[in-house]
Amino acid sequence: MRQTRQVRLGKLLIGGGAPVSVQTMCNVDPHDAKACLEQLQSCAALGCDVFRMTVPDLEAAKVLGEVKKNSPIPLVADIHFDYRCALAAIEAGTDALRLNPGNIGSRDRVQAVARAAKAKGVPIRIGVNGGSLEKGETLVSSALKHLKLLEDEDFHDVVISAKASNVAETLSVYRELAEKTDCPLHLGVTEAGTLIPGTVRSSVALGILLSEGIGDTIRVSLTNKPEKEVKVGLEILRALGLRAPGPSITSCPTCGRTKVDLLRIASQVEDALEILHRDRLAQPQTSDVKHQTFPKVAVMGCVVNGPGEAKGADVALCGGDGDFILFVRGQQVCRVREEEAVERVVEHVMAL
Repeated sequence: MRQTRQVRLGKLLIGGGAPVSVQTMCNVDPHDAKACLEQLQSCAALGCDVFRMTVPDLEAAKVLGEVKKNSPIPLVADIHFDYRCALAAIEAGTDALRLNPGNIGSRDRVQAVARAAKAKGVPIRIGVNGGSLEKGETLVSSALKHLKLLEDEDFHDVVISAKASNVAETLSVYRELAEKTDCPLHLGVTEAGTLIPGTVRSSVALGILLSEGIGDTIRVSLTNKPEKEVKVGLEILRALGLRAPGPSITSCPTCGRTKVDLLRIASQVEDALEILHRDRLAQPQTSDVKHQTFPKVAVMGCVVNGPGEAKGADVALCGGDGDFILFVRGQQVCRVREEEAVERVVEHVMAL
């Protein structure tokens, strides 16, 4: 595992041997505190560790402050161009800044932000990507140049991200950064795409780097809801053994025999069990709960493979014609209507 300096975002530690964290970014109006907070809470319930909000103007900085008052997880202010927004976000109580020191103006403005952040104990993530490079720069040289700007001000609570939009360049950039700096690294493939291509590109790049011990926090950037980014990020960490196992759900790919809305039911079961898992981890007896094996659940579309999968699951649904047969530990329990299937699965999982 690569050894890095450690940075604190509120109560969350990044780098220095701390667990790899999952981030996402708000995609609703940054001037709508209610919408931002609802999205943040939804992502936190799924397991998100850090939430980022864009702050395009001073009014948005005030909204960030309102959201921060009710946020259960660290909040990062995303700043571009106007250094005054960074200063306002610091005063509003942000846990961290994400900025590119090269696009907020002259050195005195960088100094002003660094000094204000240091006074409040607010770390800075330097974020550069392929679309914002100056002529002759590489992602690595740009990131290190911006790091020097901050370190010249005796500011060292820095995380670095340098995101490319393809797997090969992502691997090359982060491997080089890992050799040249001990700053914690925020991994991601920028503009990765819609759900399927974005998930694949991110999983390949982040999976390889994390398996090499490179990376301290991640974001899966998708043209989709932030909740989807969180779920993919968590699954990447779980697949690598970097996150405690959560719900394990088996579901079939469906075929012409399927007469229930299996995609909807399986997705809703997955979401409900993820929230249940988080609730269990939040209980006072965390030392016991964290080491419990979460019940195995199967959601199957028809009777061909359904009963067989049900035998290997703790709770299972086997689809019929608009309804399901519910199994508990291999034994058929009852028939349930499609509209009540998710609730019944959760009830039986909670009872185990």
